Amino acid sequence: MSLFSEFKEFAMKGNVIDMAVGVIVGAAFGKIVSSLVGDVITPALGKAIGGVNFSDLAVSLGADPKGAQVLLKYGVFLQTIFDFLIIAIVLFICLRGINKLKKPAPAAAPPAPPPPSNEEVLLGQIRDLLAKRA
Repeated sequence: MSLFSEFKEFAMKGNVIDMAVGVIVGAAFGKIVSSLVGDVITPALGKAIGGVNFSDLAVSLGADPKGAQVLLKYGVFLQTIFDFLIIAIVLFICLRGINKLKKPAPAAAPPAPPPPSNEEVLLGQIRDLLAKRA
């Protein structure tokens, strides 16, 4: 088997293609959630807490030897944590919904046994009569 045909067989396996599609969709979904957080939630939250932009939050540590400010940008770190939490919540809600859809339907009660046939009823009556005589 040549190297090319072996690689083609590997690349065309269902798991590899499924994983590639998952990575691509995941990247696109990550952009959507990042936009939701960065463009919708963060500005609204910043407005609610007094117009604070998280990305601008920083502490000056002084100047470097060239005279440029050295900043500890904790606001960017807070924004990244906030992005992560929103992404985690969205994924949790999505996976929870998917898992509910995957759960098998509860097992139905077993069907009731069919009623006894006329012969079985007659045999039962005969048995009861014989039991009374004895």
